[in-house]
This record gives sequence, C-alpha cells and structure tokens, in this order.
Amino acid sequence: MKKLFLLIAIVVLGFATTKVNAQQQPVHFGIRAGVNLADWQGETMNSAQGLIGLSEGSVSSSMREGFHVGGYVSIPVAPGFEIEPGLQYSQKGTKLTGKMPVDGLDFLNANVTITNKAEYIDLPVLARLYVGNGFNIYAGPQISYLVSNKVEAKAGALGFNALNQEFDMNSGFREVDFAVSGGLGYRFTNGFNVSAGYDLGLSPIDANGSFETYNRVVKASIGYSF
Repeated sequence: MKKLFLLIAIVVLGFATTKVNAQQQPVHFGIRAGVNLADWQGETMNSAQGLIGLSEGSVSSSMREGFHVGGYVSIPVAPGFEIEPGLQYSQKGTKLTGKMPVDGLDFLNANVTITNKAEYIDLPVLARLYVGNGFNIYAGPQISYLVSNKVEAKAGALGFNALNQEFDMNSGFREVDFAVSGGLGYRFTNGFNVSAGYDLGLSPIDANGSFETYNRVVKASIGYSF
C-alpha cells in the first residue's frame, strides 16, 4: 500500500509538471513546514467526554501538538488561480490527561497522560485563489497514508515517573484516510509564504468503520517557493 501511495504522488506531480511545460507556463516548486494541533471528533470522543463527566472533571481531552513538513508544486491555471499538489509528513492523533487517585493517599494523585501518536503521509491537491496582492484562499481533497500509530502512556507523582511506555496500535486502524483541507494564506514577492488551515477527516479512523470518529487538524505553516 505504501508503494502504491507514493506511486500515485509521483504520477500526479509528474502529470502536473508535464502539463505546465506543454503550455509554456511557469511552475514553482516549494517547501513548507509548520505546527499541527490534532484531535479526534465523533463517537469515540463523545464516549470519552461522557467518561470525563463521570470522573467529575479529573480527566480532560486536549489536542496533540505535532508538526508537518513537505513539498509542493504551484501550477498556474489562470490569472490568480493555481492548482497545488503536495506531499508531506504530518503528525496527528489526540491526547487525554487526568489524575489517578491512590487509595488512602489522596495527595499522591498520579498525573496520567495518554497520547495517540499517529504519523501520516499526506497528499493534498489544493486549488488556490488569489485575492489582491499575495492574499489567497485555498481548498481541496487530501489522501493520507498511516505510516505509524502508537499510544504513549505516562503516569507519575511527586516528580517520579511510575509509567512511561509506548504501544504499537496499527492493527484496527484505517491505513488510508480521506479529508478536505482548506484555509487562508499570503505569499510575499520574495517567495516566502504563510498559511493557516484546517483538515476535516471524512473517513472513520478505524479499519471497519464501526466507530464514527474522524481526524481533525488545525495547521499553521511557513513556506518558500523557488
């Protein structure tokens, strides 16, 4: 599956470049990197929120901090309009934090953090519309391939770590994820650019689709077009 996914990326980029060259239009290659704030939304997280309520707030959910990095090709189609296929590594997942009481020793409540550390290769194909000088709006489909999926469990009290382990969780999770990506950006005349966007997952993250739970990612990026 990984080889097939990379082959699709190469074919898409190669086709796009060939088309641009045939039309004698300029093409720009670029690199981009930035931060991710990732979470799950749907049935699984609703169940987790119910558990949080039963625990009287001793457990809370939060976004997993991560990053993304990769490259893209900007293909002019019409004045002020570009198609932008890309390929990037992206960290996603979610995080739960809370306290675990110790019978008879309430002051020793252990801090517990459980983090899903999902790593994907993303292939977005974005349509970018420029409004004015440099300011742009973008949106498009995205295919992602799950290359690694782990759960990290940490627990400790009074500065001591009682638990710090990672477990592989590839089994049962969907390898290919479909999403829609969109956001706002600005490109400077020297080629530097900034953007802020959101990835809305469309495929349930579990392989059987039994749980209606989806990836959600808020992204902020900086890049450079050559």
